[in-house]
Amino acid sequence: MSEQKLLQEILTYNQKFVDHHEYEKYETTKYPNKKMVILTCMDTRLLELLPKALNLGNGDAKIIKNAGALVSHPFGSIMRSILIAVYELQAQEVMVIAHHDCGMSGLKAEPVLKHMQEQGISEETLKTLAFSGINIKTWLHGFDNVADSVIHSVDIIKNHPLMPSHVPVHGLVINPKTGKLDLIIDGYQE
Repeated sequence: MSEQKLLQEILTYNQKFVDHHEYEKYETTKYPNKKMVILTCMDTRLLELLPKALNLGNGDAKIIKNAGALVSHPFGSIMRSILIAVYELQAQEVMVIAHHDCGMSGLKAEPVLKHMQEQGISEETLKTLAFSGINIKTWLHGFDNVADSVIHSVDIIKNHPLMPSHVPVHGLVINPKTGKLDLIIDGYQE
């Protein structure tokens, strides 16, 4: 499907959605009903499965998604979003929920760099990034163990100098087929 056709399909559907007032069943506030913020993976299998497996409806939680449910930098956009959810949007708990069979598991930078170059990113651009102090290989590297990855992200969040110490930070891993949750860190016990 061409990108143009996909966009037109979305816009046509959206117009019908609005015209038929389908949005009314999703009306809620910007504050999460269950007072939580969730960091999870952008994996397509989790789009509907994760909220159903956690008994979440529209408006129940703030959900932040990225590749691998990783907090890779303590002052990046993921951590900023978590802090805004806590300080401005009434979230009182944080959950990091990664998943088994994640694309970031075992991901090495070299194949990604090769694909970038195949799609037109020049060697000169990569050298410029390296010269600017960006270690692209570290930045693109995934993780070797999903539980360790969750522990790492929970640790960054929990020990962040701007995170209130009373906010529980939980770590879990979900099965992307069954929705079963494995508890890695119980934030109430920390």
